[in-house]
Amino acid sequence: MRTTQEHWNTLYATKKSEEVSWTQAIPKPSLDFVDYFKLRNSASIIDIGGGDSKFVDCLIALGFQNITVLDISECALQRSQARLGENAKRVKWIVSDVTDFRADQSFDLWHDRATFHFLTTEIDIEKYLGIAKKTLKSNGYLTIGTFSEKGPDQCSGLKVKKYSEESLQKQLERGFKKLRCFTEDHFTPFKTVQPFLFCGFQRTGM
Repeated sequence: MRTTQEHWNTLYATKKSEEVSWTQAIPKPSLDFVDYFKLRNSASIIDIGGGDSKFVDCLIALGFQNITVLDISECALQRSQARLGENAKRVKWIVSDVTDFRADQSFDLWHDRATFHFLTTEIDIEKYLGIAKKTLKSNGYLTIGTFSEKGPDQCSGLKVKKYSEESLQKQLERGFKKLRCFTEDHFTPFKTVQPFLFCGFQRTGM
């Protein structure tokens, strides 16, 4: 049986960006949150499960100087680095399962589009949230993009956990304050629709 890391490395090694469902030319919901939080260019940002997403390209273009991208797949990160060329040197790249992540710095923004919903056990969810709490600065921000209740039951051959605004808020009620949520349909390259829920939270002292 393949490990989760092997699963994702195989996927990125065998499929082009336009052949995976989550690809986005412009990650508008993520960029909307960056604008909403009014972050300074010196803000430390980590993109959880960043893969070969173009969110990092946009952050560089906006002038952010302290960017980290984490993904379980080394192959995915290599693709991003190749795309960015010299700009890849301006980013810190980490190969890790998020539930095993041990940060050597704290962050102003924890950004996650489509990683959290792959955590389907309470143990993994608790690990994830515990690491996010330890990693975020006081009053730092966290954004999660996950499949809504109307979303698919599986993605890329793996089961997912779907959320409503209320159930996601319930998961984060200890340690985070909800700031805003919205739903958005993501249109895949295969002409299918994936209903997403995007929520932004602020770290509290709880």
